[in-house]
Amino acid sequence: MEPTIQTGERFFVNQLAYKFGSPKRGDIIAFTKDGKENASIHIKRVIGLPGETIQIKEGKVYINGELYKEDGDFSEISNPGLADEGISLKKDEYFVLGDNRNHSSDSRDPSVGVLHRKDLIGRAWVRIWPFSDIGFIRHD
Repeated sequence: MEPTIQTGERFFVNQLAYKFGSPKRGDIIAFTKDGKENASIHIKRVIGLPGETIQIKEGKVYINGELYKEDGDFSEISNPGLADEGISLKKDEYFVLGDNRNHSSDSRDPSVGVLHRKDLIGRAWVRIWPFSDIGFIRHD
């Protein structure tokens, strides 16, 4: 998730955020890939929401055939992976990307794929380490 979140940073995850609401596009979320209790926790940005079709072509993200204009300076995507032909999300599925687009294992990668709502832990909320960077995590 660099440059938004650096390796080694620590933060609180709001686990109630998605008990009472749904993830929104741009949210930075914590999830597990296999839903197991002791599984590694991953952090990515929500791009695609249930019912949408996500495609990556010519290095850019398209949602339902429309170019997705992101707030932020993200590099052009060199490998569309699973999103090359488009991925249609079901009612409880989400498509996520890492902010370091060309060096991220995310929904383009078969080892991650689309996320199911049950795999979401919560929304990254407050950075607590390093102390010099304590504060709310910006979701754009």
